[in-house]
Amino acid sequence: MESLKQRITDDMKACMKAKEKERLGTIRLILSAMKQVEVDERIELDDARIITILDKMLKQRRESIKQYRDAGREDLAVIEEAEILVIQDFLPQALSEQEIDAMIAAAIAESEATSVKDMGKVMGLLKPKMQGCADMAVVGTKIKSALSV
Repeated sequence: MESLKQRITDDMKACMKAKEKERLGTIRLILSAMKQVEVDERIELDDARIITILDKMLKQRRESIKQYRDAGREDLAVIEEAEILVIQDFLPQALSEQEIDAMIAAAIAESEATSVKDMGKVMGLLKPKMQGCADMAVVGTKIKSALSV
C-alpha cells in the first residue's frame, strides 16, 4: 500500500498533466505544509502525522470561511470551500453521526467521566481515533452536552 505522502505527490503530478490549476494549488499547499514540518522537526512524516497536518489545514479553512462570510466576502469563502474538498480527498472516510455518538459514549464509559471537568480524559481517548475523520470542535460540543446531562 502506498503512503499518503506518495499518493499526494502522485496526485500533484496528475494535476499538472491535466492542467487542473485550482486543485494543483491546494495540493502544493499541502506538500508545503508537510515539508515545513519535516524541515522544522527534522523528521520523515508518517501517515498519522500527515493526517494531523491535513486536519489542521481543514480547521484553518473552516475558520477562514466563517470570517470571510462575516465580512461579506463570499468570493473568498468559495475558494476556501474548494480547498476543503481537495484536502478531504486525502483524509480517511469521515465518520457518521451515529459512529461519532457511539465512540463518545464508549469513551465516556471507559474513562468513567461524570462531569464536564472530565472532558479532557474523554478527548484524550477520542482524538487519536477520530483525527481526520471528524471535526473535533463538533465532537467537543457533543462530549460537553453528553457530560452535562
